Amino acid sequence: MRKTKIVCTLGPATDDEQILRELMLEGMNVARINFSHGTYEKHQQTISLVKKLRQELNLPVALLLDTKGPEIRIGDFEEREVELKKDQVFTLTTEALKGNETKVSITYNELIKDVSEGMTILLDDGLIELKVTSKTNKDIICHVENGGILSSHKGVNIPGAHLSMPFISKQDYSDIVFGIEQGVDFIAASFTRTAEDIIQIRKILSDYQCNTINIIAKIENRQGIENIDDIIRVSDGIMVARGDLGVEVPIEEIPVIQKKIISKVCNAEKPVITATQMLDSMMKNPRPTRAEVTDVANAIYDGTSAIMLSGETAAGKYPVEALQTMIKITERAEQDINYRQRFKNRDCLTNPDVTNAISHATCTTAHDINAAAIITVTKSGKTARMIAKYKPDCPIIGCSTYEYVCRQINLSWGVMPLLIKEEKNTDDLFEHAAEAVERVGYVKPGEIVVLTAGVPLGIAGTTNLIKVQVIGHILLKGRGMIHKTVCASLCVCKDEEEVKNDFKPGDILVMPKTSNHIIEELKQAAGLIIEEDGMNSHAAIVSLSLDIPIILGAQGATEILKSGAIVTLDGETGVVSCN
Repeated sequence: MRKTKIVCTLGPATDDEQILRELMLEGMNVARINFSHGTYEKHQQTISLVKKLRQELNLPVALLLDTKGPEIRIGDFEEREVELKKDQVFTLTTEALKGNETKVSITYNELIKDVSEGMTILLDDGLIELKVTSKTNKDIICHVENGGILSSHKGVNIPGAHLSMPFISKQDYSDIVFGIEQGVDFIAASFTRTAEDIIQIRKILSDYQCNTINIIAKIENRQGIENIDDIIRVSDGIMVARGDLGVEVPIEEIPVIQKKIISKVCNAEKPVITATQMLDSMMKNPRPTRAEVTDVANAIYDGTSAIMLSGETAAGKYPVEALQTMIKITERAEQDINYRQRFKNRDCLTNPDVTNAISHATCTTAHDINAAAIITVTKSGKTARMIAKYKPDCPIIGCSTYEYVCRQINLSWGVMPLLIKEEKNTDDLFEHAAEAVERVGYVKPGEIVVLTAGVPLGIAGTTNLIKVQVIGHILLKGRGMIHKTVCASLCVCKDEEEVKNDFKPGDILVMPKTSNHIIEELKQAAGLIIEEDGMNSHAAIVSLSLDIPIILGAQGATEILKSGAIVTLDGETGVVSCN
């Protein structure tokens, strides 16, 4: 099972319902809609299609609204594009005009106050570099350091500048309200600079009594990096948006920043998305470059919760192939990681509290008993995210009674969401969770799982309970020997004569006790369930000699169990469960 999640950006390339269906079936965990482009009518159509398909396919695909944010762009040119030449003078103006090769308008009039002589201004993701030489009350006069072809509406970046523009524009406010009305699961806050930026969004959600949306802070500038600890504290997750970030800070710093942010966010028990240009060449080509493959793999090795496709799926020629390629790279990188060793090397005392201790102990227990999965029963998703922090080797199954929580934890590393019905007490809730997990095929009857939740039920953030359980309906328990698990048909016999008449090779033999008179039949048994107890009993010695799994001391086995029934015998736990 793939542990790292994948966010796919939707756009013209996914307008075809069949393409979107394929993305969901292939493994898209989160659908991102970029509100820098498109109309509300178009966004609503896209959201409705995602909702329709995820219900039809029964997949907890989350919806992420990506805001435009406090970005600055140039205006329109008279012609389609202009060429700026090195050493020429070029002016950015607050005047509303059609631009040419000497002047163009900008979307933020107060930029004049935020820049000073000698500052660098970058256009079109840094492809064109300007140096501020002077300014008037309406113009910023620049020297062209690096020229190039420039077209309308390209982005403007001022590395190192602390812009005074408001974080939430009227458009962003309207977009957030639209997202609330449409029931999105995440809001990605573009160009987050401070914790206060995130708090502003929380206030909007509060005003609309919305408690079902998580906020992802996008780190895209120097201010965001400087305030990263406070931003992590108040947000629900982080996106390392390397596109604008690579323009705002020296490009050679990006790998270091990426690793540090991923580590910080993981330690804070929150999801982190690594984004931008991961498989950029696949917008036009059916195969990625070697460098892109390595970039994706390195994000996995860094421990990112999720990786993101942008233009590759939104507007590329090969949206499905791009996702398939990313999945292959991810799965191969994960195969190379020894998660148990990483867990052993991790310090569990980073945040010494009850929830952290229980989460760490849950992972330790799962590894020690080779559990098939960890099942978390969670109201808010907190328990699942806590387990994900420690990145255990086995799958994490996040059970919740809320659909929106299932979609949100679908962004968390290693978590497989599962919707369950609400129960009034812990035992019933655990039993229902275990039954649901078995029903959907995440685990098999007879396998061991570790369950964790909080008591009392229904209170978020109170993870304080661990339970080890065998999946399936338990028929009986005894003393297990030989750490093997077998699944076979039962042959229940009261005496040796019945063994001679009824036993077939490959059966699990059930009887009060054994002797050498049936040694040939014992040699052909898949397993033994014996009412007699004792490590020095005949049956125990035969089991050890022939390496046959056995359960001793299985009181009432010949009465409880019926011949012909298919059961699972777990020689390690001493449990017999029905299939």
